Amino acid sequence: MSGTSLDGIDVAMIETDGEERVVPGPSLTIPYSEGFRKRLRSVLGGVGPVGEVEDELTQHHADAVVQFSRRHPEKRIDILGLHGHTILHRPDERRTWQLGDGALLARLRRLDVVADFRSADVAAGGQGAPLAPLFHAVLAAPLPKPLAILNIGGVANVTWIGEGTEILAFDTGPGNALIDDWVRQHTGIWADIGGTAARAGRVSAAHVARFLAAPFFKRPPPKSLDRDDFRKAVPHGISFEDGAATLTEITAAAAAAAASYFPVPACKWLVSGGGRRNPMLMEALGRRLGAAVSPVEAVGWDGDAIEAQAFAYLAVRSVRGLPLSLPSTTGVSRPTSGGRLFTAPR
Repeated sequence: MSGTSLDGIDVAMIETDGEERVVPGPSLTIPYSEGFRKRLRSVLGGVGPVGEVEDELTQHHADAVVQFSRRHPEKRIDILGLHGHTILHRPDERRTWQLGDGALLARLRRLDVVADFRSADVAAGGQGAPLAPLFHAVLAAPLPKPLAILNIGGVANVTWIGEGTEILAFDTGPGNALIDDWVRQHTGIWADIGGTAARAGRVSAAHVARFLAAPFFKRPPPKSLDRDDFRKAVPHGISFEDGAATLTEITAAAAAAAASYFPVPACKWLVSGGGRRNPMLMEALGRRLGAAVSPVEAVGWDGDAIEAQAFAYLAVRSVRGLPLSLPSTTGVSRPTSGGRLFTAPR
């Protein structure tokens, strides 16, 4: 998994039947070099040397599998799920684009690979995102409901799980992307580590109110976003610290706005992704959501590995022809499978 935060590659192993059995295994995070991060950023939107960057990204993923196997030689890999890196997401135009060459990865690692997870859903009229909700629902089976699982990567998305099989999922708004970009532009550092900048600033209520007036928040779910859809929400005319505080508040405000679409309020929110490491963001979520908010580690999950685990799970569902998305998770007209299988050289 290479997430929209542009921070690196998450590798995670699970044992699964693609249905109710999930046994989490070891995981590994490998940061991108600053040079590759810049090259990857340069092709967002589908511009520039896309093919060159895709080859390099695929090689990085192949190397990540090697590193994982060296650390865990006792683990046998049957199949790889390659999400790749989203550089363009325009589901209303029936377009979504993830870099990552499944055929090349299969050749490099001599393993079967499932890639291109989102295209079938988008082609069938769905949003193509989020795709982790079915995995969230399996993990959450023993937990009290209703429950909300908020993943804060570059974009944030939520999975609401009710009693029985009831599930709703959609993107809530920006996650870390706007905060990261703001900090990088002002300091050269890639993120607001520990929420330090936000802690030193004051929230601009006017900027938050203007942000919440965006048409996206009036659209009922399912709905999804491109990383740069809220570029215009970046504040102007305020200090670096106040901007960091305001963008952090904006991410929390978007999650709170999402809760208005839940069939019934969630009794608890579990947070995964890099955003859970930002204490200022977690504090803002607790204040705005009016419910218990905890990192997913509180229930024994690994918040750095969940998204990668999800695509391992979806890879198995794909080869078994099982749905990866539902009308209530992406807006597709019927439960839809997806992914493309690239077989290893024999």
